Amino acid sequence: MPGSERGRIMMKYADLVEQHAEELTLLESLDAGKPRMATRAVDLGTSVRSLRYFAGAADKIHGETLKMSRQFQGHTLREPIGVAGLIIPWNFPAIMFFSKVAPALAAGCTMVVKPAEQTPLSALYFAHLAKQAGVPDGVINVITGFGPTAGAAIASHMDVDMVSFTGSTSVGRLVMEASARSNLKPVSLELGGKSPLIVFDDADVDMAVGLAISANFFNKGEACVAASRVYLQEGIYDGFVKKLAQRMESWVVGDPFDPRVNQGPQVDKVQCERVLSYIDHGKREGATVLTGGKPCGQSGYYIEPTVFTDVKDDMIIAKEEIFGPVMCLMKFRTVEEAIARANDTRYGLAAGVVTKDIDVANRMTRSIRAGVVWVNCYFAMDSDCPFGGRKMSGFGKDDGMHALDKFLAVKSVVTPVYDSPWL
Repeated sequence: MPGSERGRIMMKYADLVEQHAEELTLLESLDAGKPRMATRAVDLGTSVRSLRYFAGAADKIHGETLKMSRQFQGHTLREPIGVAGLIIPWNFPAIMFFSKVAPALAAGCTMVVKPAEQTPLSALYFAHLAKQAGVPDGVINVITGFGPTAGAAIASHMDVDMVSFTGSTSVGRLVMEASARSNLKPVSLELGGKSPLIVFDDADVDMAVGLAISANFFNKGEACVAASRVYLQEGIYDGFVKKLAQRMESWVVGDPFDPRVNQGPQVDKVQCERVLSYIDHGKREGATVLTGGKPCGQSGYYIEPTVFTDVKDDMIIAKEEIFGPVMCLMKFRTVEEAIARANDTRYGLAAGVVTKDIDVANRMTRSIRAGVVWVNCYFAMDSDCPFGGRKMSGFGKDDGMHALDKFLAVKSVVTPVYDSPWL
């Protein structure tokens, strides 16, 4: 199918997702415990934009003309890689579905999509809408199941030509091992993170507090880019802590269908207990609970948004990804110290810098080893902005034109040139 026709179908697909946004929002909130209003605006809005962005890219995938050093003419073709295995997580089911499916469709691939076993409903609905949009049968195939069975089958299958996986670092290793043991299929991994948010003395305190709250408690902390290490320069520390405590007094945890609620339940019992165990670790290691620190309510998997002060870099809560509503506050003195401590992690997914000094901002963005660095903002993600990590946060990009690369194979074509007046 020509790229222009793929793009036309993808545009229709986006229109259908937009038309059915209310039903999809309900499925996401029921499945994942995500607040309904934010899910409609953020998750479904992002999904539609992703489809439309890559629909526009479908007929703009070009090769290159090569200037050969001898009497040959050459060019490259960027061909669909083939069958793509797409394994998506449970924290942003809709967004993750289209961050992988949209560029794969634009590239001309077929795909097998495995949603997380905790949140399969929206993916099944998306498959239903794809058929209505005119996506040919067999192009988007959604299978539900568990990681050790369905996910492992995709990663090890000899007829799957590449795998794009978003999830934990430990499972990312298993995906790579399965690739190595099968057909050496290329792998793209977007894994965990322990991102720093670095706030300098000259920052606007109110803005910095707002960014820290959203960077840690949006989506109940179930975000790979959550800035759970908040480094505060000494001069701003006390004022920041006071305002943060005040702001958290109005934070509402509860039913995700209640429009007044800021934070719903954790995705399931396993994740809830995991987060609570990290909170207990923090208490035992000597960190001070500023807010929260315990379950919320009489039933359900609700956790109070928890802020720790007096956190040390070697504490478990400062080193390991928690994936829940837990923020760690730490002091620093100099730019050099902030850079060293920000980079002192096995992860490299994201970072945030809050400062009014452009020189400090430039130095920090060039020094922090992460896939994205946000300055005076956070969660500033967009379909045109490449997203992916470094170190043990993985490799490969979702979003932006770079996202197409993993779904395309480059082929060189060379023919001889005889009696040409130029080379």
